[in-house]
Amino acid sequence: MSGRPPDGRSQRERMLAGDLYLADDPELAAEALRAHELLHRFNASPPAARDERRRILEELLGSIGEGTEIRPPFWCDYGYQTRIGARTFANVGLVALDVAAITIGDDVQIGPNVQLLTATHPLEPEPRRAKWESGEPIAIGDNAWLGGGVIVGPGVTVGEDTVVGAGAVVTRDLPAGVLALGVPARVVRSLAG
Repeated sequence: MSGRPPDGRSQRERMLAGDLYLADDPELAAEALRAHELLHRFNASPPAARDERRRILEELLGSIGEGTEIRPPFWCDYGYQTRIGARTFANVGLVALDVAAITIGDDVQIGPNVQLLTATHPLEPEPRRAKWESGEPIAIGDNAWLGGGVIVGPGVTVGEDTVVGAGAVVTRDLPAGVLALGVPARVVRSLAG
């Protein structure tokens, strides 16, 4: 499989549908460049420029809720695939590879150097060599807390009120209201009151 797929859809349409696509497509490359220019401005802004950083995030992201703060540096692929609720805080070094939708709820706490990785690649060598890739959405529920260095993989949902301990690698969905630790992350107990 190379070039334009036989179904006639653009690479962007294929990416948004979660199907295999080529990321070096000119339309996608232009959208990524736009995001990277906005990220450069965001990440280079002085500490006192909170209002300017907020304006950049409003232009970059699909949506960002009231009272939400992302501390630079921050990185994403396209931005418009990322939606963040109200009163969420993301510490330094957030990486949101948003080739598929990333939805972050209200009141979420994100520690430093967290990675939200929607991108995936074929396991078969030939399509991978031809640079085909795809993505699966990530959802982080309201009031979740992702500790420092957490990695969330493609297609994962973290339930509301769930805490993921520092350094965990989340490869499967986590239910609401639990503590999960380790590599791969496993539920160790309920946090129900």
